[in-house]
Amino acid sequence: MTPAARVAAAISILDEVIAGKATEAALLHWTRGSRFAGSKDRAAIRDLVFDARRKWSSCQFIGGGVSGRRIMLGLLHQQDIDLNVLFSGDKYAPACLSYEEKAHLDEDQTLPPYTTADMQPWVWARLSDQYAEAAMPIAEALRERAPVFIRVNTGKATKDAAILQLSQQGIETRATPICQSALEVTAGARKIRTSDAYLNGLIELQDAASQALIEALPLHVGMQVLDFCAGGGGKSLAMAAVGANVTAYDIKAERMVDLPARSRRAGVHIDTLDRLPKSSEAYHLVLCDAPCSGSGSWRRSPDGKWSLNEARLGQLKAAQLDVLKTAQNYVHPDGCLAYATCSVLSEENENTLDEFIRTSPEWSISNVRNWTPLDGADGFFLATLIRR
Repeated sequence: MTPAARVAAAISILDEVIAGKATEAALLHWTRGSRFAGSKDRAAIRDLVFDARRKWSSCQFIGGGVSGRRIMLGLLHQQDIDLNVLFSGDKYAPACLSYEEKAHLDEDQTLPPYTTADMQPWVWARLSDQYAEAAMPIAEALRERAPVFIRVNTGKATKDAAILQLSQQGIETRATPICQSALEVTAGARKIRTSDAYLNGLIELQDAASQALIEALPLHVGMQVLDFCAGGGGKSLAMAAVGANVTAYDIKAERMVDLPARSRRAGVHIDTLDRLPKSSEAYHLVLCDAPCSGSGSWRRSPDGKWSLNEARLGQLKAAQLDVLKTAQNYVHPDGCLAYATCSVLSEENENTLDEFIRTSPEWSISNVRNWTPLDGADGFFLATLIRR
């Protein structure tokens, strides 16, 4: 496919997103109907679509409308690309620019701060109040593609051995100061899932902040750990790699369906629970990676940036409190309760913790860590609590 044909495909996909389809679903629908597209074409079109979703507000403002075509015009104009080359009207290319489109793009445009930040106005207000001068750099980081990180399974390989093996398969990596176990992928990211290192359990795909969160926990070999909101089990695997005895639970057990195979590949054992047992203070660490807005990882899942509303945020805060109130019943008297979110919003982090402690005053905060995209990875929040 030519670059112009890729732009035309991205426009059609964005029109489906505007009509209400999730971005991944719209991409899958196009892919199934476009068997002629090669892997490089699909990757390039995916990048265009996700770049537009990350910059949804500014693309509409600069492009001058809410349509796939206008949004793509806004995106490419921000990238200083010659639009006349791509919008040529040739076979498979989008139609030539109209006089009105050219006039709009030539105007001097002053974007409101929340549009520059590519945030909903109410979210931008919260972010700017919370982070002051750092708010715009955080928003700008969330407008760009996220770096790709892997976790080295030190139970199977050293970091140097993993770097060498990956390099031999065309995957270039480098160490990152965010945490000891992480490598940032600088080239060949799309080869990771088919690499020998991945298939043999030497590495796992996992954001560096998520790995740093595990490093910040008071883990030790043989510790009894409950991963209370395990999801796919990435953090369970990381804790098991340290030598902890990990039990994974998620309210939607189907999320953990791949965990047994992943744990076998990693060479660790993880027990899974389909339902919670009766209250038992059996675990010296209970990790609650609670449901949240995902605002710290919006560059990976940009649909969440635009679907979040204040009512939904309130529902998430209620769910977070419920998770903490339930999880506390499984912490050993001398144990630790850990609360985490991949959110950069204080409502879901400090505010949720404050409300929990007001209703459960026997708990006190022993440590708090906060990562933002300015640290080089996703935004994450972690607090560890102990009984007074």
